[in-house]
Amino acid sequence: MKEVKIEVYNRKEKVTTTLYVEQLSENKFRMIDNDLFNKQLTLGVEFETKINSEKKHEVVKILKETEFITRRFGLTPNYKGSDYRMLGEELTKRGGFWQVDFGSIATVNIPKDFEFDINQVIKELELVEITD
Repeated sequence: MKEVKIEVYNRKEKVTTTLYVEQLSENKFRMIDNDLFNKQLTLGVEFETKINSEKKHEVVKILKETEFITRRFGLTPNYKGSDYRMLGEELTKRGGFWQVDFGSIATVNIPKDFEFDINQVIKELELVEITD
């Protein structure tokens, strides 16, 4: 697969995001990380776009949902970055993925068969979940 950079306009949020994605065909793509502004576009999601009048992509259809449980958190200053990094590395070792945006918003993609109680980890680290 070819990794490409595309600009995706989110009509609902009225924001354009630059995404790095795998191009599956001319107008079909697979997410390789998480879009901070469009909660549908997370790791592994495959989607179809059309080009709008500003020459930006707009998502018209989700073709395949993610195989991960995706959750977002605000990182608290109570813990050092190394504490979070250790957690992220454990998640990655077990087939998951994590990213941090703006230095304080963590998005984690948890395999559905993850062996740890993620809610317990969240509680211990005093993470504040970001929900709609």
